[in-house]
Amino acid sequence: MGKVNSQGGLTMPQASQKAGVSQRIGLTDISITYSSPLVKGRVVWGELVPFGEVWRAGANENTVITFSTPVMIEGKNLSAGTYGLHMIPRKDSWTIIFSSNSNSWGSYFYNSTEDVLRVEVKPEVIPMQEWLSYHFTDLKPSSAKVMLNWEKISVGFFLQVDLPTTVLESMRKELRGMKYYSWEGPCTAADFCLKNKINLDEAMTWVDHSISIKETFTNLNVKAGLLQLKGDEEGAQKMKSRAVVVADEQQLNTYGYQLLAENKKTEAIEVFKLNVKRYPESWNVYDSLADAYEQNGNLKEALANYKIALSKAPDGQKKRLTTTIEKIQKKI
Repeated sequence: MGKVNSQGGLTMPQASQKAGVSQRIGLTDISITYSSPLVKGRVVWGELVPFGEVWRAGANENTVITFSTPVMIEGKNLSAGTYGLHMIPRKDSWTIIFSSNSNSWGSYFYNSTEDVLRVEVKPEVIPMQEWLSYHFTDLKPSSAKVMLNWEKISVGFFLQVDLPTTVLESMRKELRGMKYYSWEGPCTAADFCLKNKINLDEAMTWVDHSISIKETFTNLNVKAGLLQLKGDEEGAQKMKSRAVVVADEQQLNTYGYQLLAENKKTEAIEVFKLNVKRYPESWNVYDSLADAYEQNGNLKEALANYKIALSKAPDGQKKRLTTTIEKIQKKI
């Protein structure tokens, strides 16, 4: 199946065409290269591809699968690298084999001593498919199924990546370059650790380096979050206060709405009032303050600030603000 067709040393089309598929999961790149045979009216399973024998999982040369980071296959660890992909088909179960040898002709030179991993899986019945193909299904942020479809059989394996670990390793590598010398790079790495509650000591080193380059609302808030996770509430509050000092209009506005989302309405109102004081010519700061007052049940102050927002707002916002004002006036 799939011998090279050549005449006089010239390259000719192969009966089983070369194919490939790739997918990124998180920061892990997975690629499969294979040759795709046709059914062509033949009995595939049990005859063309015998049961109980090692099969190249395609045609011609080795089917080759590559992972750019360590992965888990059916719950078992597999290191980053390039592997020859082989299978042992059976009626009710298949063995998927990952071999350290990825450069041979099919499975003719397969040697079980080169196995790196074997997993057992169940085949599924599917509608007829003439061409053999590989594809990724059930994609999630840190997992997918890798499936082979041919004739009326679909078989494959569940693949997972350790997303926090792979991202952390990638960031460490990137921060050994020029990105280390901007405040954004180390801050991003520290924020990732904060959100995933991992690697807190190194994260603190990163955020301190970011702050040493430039104090920003973002990196000060990240440090505040890390201090909170470490149980230092006093230090966290100092960082939050400092973050408010250096924040611009949009950052203060975003921070105020974060407080509202946490049901800290009084604190949110104080942040929005500070934004009004700093940016008195902005219609949006009055709109946000009015929104916070309205959510807190203070309709009188909400109405007053909505009216100021309306007087300063661009035409595209006037209809919404007018409708909001009319609704509040009916409630008072």
